[in-house]
Amino acid sequence: MFDYETLKIMWWLIVGVLLIGFAIMDGHDMGVCTLLPFIGKNDEERRLVINTIGPHWEGNQVWFITAGGALFAAWPMVYATAFSGFYWAMIAVLWALFFRPVGFKYRSMVKDQRWRNAWDWGLFVGSFVPAVVFGVAFGNLFLGVPFSFDNTLRSTYTGNFWQLLSPFAILCGLVSATMLIMQGGTYLSHRTEGIIQTRAIRYTMLSAIAMAVLFVGAGFWVQTLDGYVITSTIDPAGLPNVLGKDVAVQSGGWMSNFATYPIAWAFPALGVLMALVTVLLLKMGKTLTAFVSSSIAVLGVIMTAGVALFPFVMPSSTFPNSSLTIWDSVSSHLTLMIMLYAVVIFVPLIVVYTSWAYSIMRGKVTAAYIRENDHTLY
Repeated sequence: MFDYETLKIMWWLIVGVLLIGFAIMDGHDMGVCTLLPFIGKNDEERRLVINTIGPHWEGNQVWFITAGGALFAAWPMVYATAFSGFYWAMIAVLWALFFRPVGFKYRSMVKDQRWRNAWDWGLFVGSFVPAVVFGVAFGNLFLGVPFSFDNTLRSTYTGNFWQLLSPFAILCGLVSATMLIMQGGTYLSHRTEGIIQTRAIRYTMLSAIAMAVLFVGAGFWVQTLDGYVITSTIDPAGLPNVLGKDVAVQSGGWMSNFATYPIAWAFPALGVLMALVTVLLLKMGKTLTAFVSSSIAVLGVIMTAGVALFPFVMPSSTFPNSSLTIWDSVSSHLTLMIMLYAVVIFVPLIVVYTSWAYSIMRGKVTAAYIRENDHTLY
């Protein structure tokens, strides 16, 4: 049995691992579909691109579902506040995601160019829009979310959808989109050959460089933002009490963890350097290693955001004392413990199954393979 404080920190790490797993696995699906209309110049080429992820995209959704379930179980107040405050943004993501399963299933069922082109752009929308919105959501966490709690812990959200689209939030959305395009592009480069691989490498290199530049720009911008700092004494092992703390807003407050723990600078360094290493590896033709380096860059970007925000999960711009942190927005000790058992059992199973599936379906997807299996592939 772990004590309450340890469990709170463990679940911060677990949610982070699940988000990173989602960005790496489901993220490369989104990246491939975002590149689809640009890399595939005709129907056969686009079918080739789609079928690089065809056997895996549904399995990769497990990371998305697991991350959402973990958020609900571990941080129920964050889940409730975020999904009500970001309601229209979440609806936009949901509407966009509708295009993905329908696009995969129905695109090739009708031999009509207009039909197939429409679904190709549907797959693009279903992948690009969520990638941007996820980044916009993270950007708004740094700016503070306009919500507060009353004495009965009922939350009130005073913002609207358009307020989410501030310049800084849009910049974070572009970081997210270019990051997932880089991730998808490295995977596509590894699974294809010839002209498709050449195009994939070119777009991936551009997206990796863009991600590194945008990420650095966002980092400098964060240093100028007002950050949140807990100024009262908190018992990390105590029972959750959202309104039982004092929070101050300070210029450059989001950089305090990096000043206290200089080792944390390793994460933004990984985000930038591994993106550039990905470019170098692609130039050398080492596509599998490039996918690994791209995945490490994704880890660096997400952990940079997590470290900067820690211990805050959802800061409040309306009433800073209502900000949700890992200490006061969590479930009970018993719930966290039971869910930890579930994670210990099921996450390794997901990793083993995913590894087995990718091992079985490894190799290049070629035009000849598409022609030979015309009626069984997407």
